[in-house]
Amino acid sequence: MSHSSLVSLSATTIALKIRSGELTPTEVVEAHLAAIARHNPRLNAVVTETAQAALDQARDIERRRAAGAPLGLLAGVPVGIKDTHPTAGIRTTYGSPLMKDHVPAEDAAIVARLRAADAIVMGKTNVPEYAYGAHTVNQVFGVTRNPWNPALSASGSTGGGAAGLVAGMFALATGSDLGGSLRLPASFCGVVGLRPSPGLVPLVPSDQPWNPLSVDGPMARNVADLALMLQAVSGPHPMEPFVVPVEGRDFPAAVASPLRPGLRVAYCADIVRIGIDPDIERVARQAAFALRDLGVEVEEVDLDLSAFRKTFLQLRGQFVLNGGLDMLDRIDRLGPNYAGNLRFALAQSPRDVAEGERGRARLMARLAAFFERHDRLLTPCAPVPPFAVDKNYPETIGGRKMESYIDWAAPTFVLSSAGLPVLCVPAGLDRANLPVGLQVVGPRWNEEGVLSLGAALERVAPLPPPPLGA
Repeated sequence: MSHSSLVSLSATTIALKIRSGELTPTEVVEAHLAAIARHNPRLNAVVTETAQAALDQARDIERRRAAGAPLGLLAGVPVGIKDTHPTAGIRTTYGSPLMKDHVPAEDAAIVARLRAADAIVMGKTNVPEYAYGAHTVNQVFGVTRNPWNPALSASGSTGGGAAGLVAGMFALATGSDLGGSLRLPASFCGVVGLRPSPGLVPLVPSDQPWNPLSVDGPMARNVADLALMLQAVSGPHPMEPFVVPVEGRDFPAAVASPLRPGLRVAYCADIVRIGIDPDIERVARQAAFALRDLGVEVEEVDLDLSAFRKTFLQLRGQFVLNGGLDMLDRIDRLGPNYAGNLRFALAQSPRDVAEGERGRARLMARLAAFFERHDRLLTPCAPVPPFAVDKNYPETIGGRKMESYIDWAAPTFVLSSAGLPVLCVPAGLDRANLPVGLQVVGPRWNEEGVLSLGAALERVAPLPPPPLGA
């Protein structure tokens, strides 16, 4: 099988063919290394390559298979690791000059579980400094470009993971999501990213374990692969205080199961009253209402969560300060986004922090009541198309000036505060042939429901392959 054919295989297919002996892990790794060599100079998705370690692990899997030993759920599947996830013996920079030579001694929990499932680490993927920002650029490695058009942003903060998936550098990627860092790059690059319920995927290590605002999660090229990865990395951990029910849960089976008859789905074009590009809304609406062809009850609703934009910013300020205490004496050596976040956090009053917590409680109650009347919510992910790679953020939406570099991400970050599972899945292409992502939101702990509906959206709104070129 040619390299181009191998890197187009799904993670699910790769694992099945390796376990059956139809493919060897070595040929799979070599094909993905070739894709890195071909596309990474242009896209800058992988910032630390681990070619020799990947080949060594591939040969170990081959030996174990030949000996009849059982293989893991992700046997031989290439994976990209976000450069904010610690990797034992592999440089982890957090996109910061202050950490450019840092080599951790231990893996993050999500990495350890991928290794235990026999996934093969291909390298570390690019991020904005400390993952603060929805555009993947930093002073260590530079900018990651969108594989659909390299003149445009891949978004962030999991921009390297999303771009690398599209270019066939790996079949799965790790990500994290504070205000949309798994969902926005998925939207811009035409892949799928899941913000799971806090605690489902252990966030370890963490210097603020009782804060549920940020989560780790999976990214993939399709919903079935994402569900397979979620199965491998989910479950309780001694250092993860949030406990989510996992016994008996089968995420791949949920994707394969038919939709429940009479599913009640609500669609809202602009949940935060920030405005939306008309072409993006057209694509999102068309995909949402195409679900009616599958027997889904789709209803347009007027859901206004704009009052909770301030809530997230207050919560985020405290989160940034909690995590950045050790950086306060080096704030002038940080990039503008991270430094600006710390200064915003330091300017908050105790009242601001209390208002954020009170707002989160009101938002959770509001959405709990919403999901008593509806089974799922669909809403566009990014309100704008991918912006120019030399910009830090889109400055306007429909002529309305953004208040800050993060303001345009309000459709994703408002939902972060509620702690609900949110999936971004492609809804189609806009008139510029760029991907448009649709958020699928479900009630608490209902990852199966959002994955199932996400897979249905893939059926009614399939995405063509990107024009990667030479």
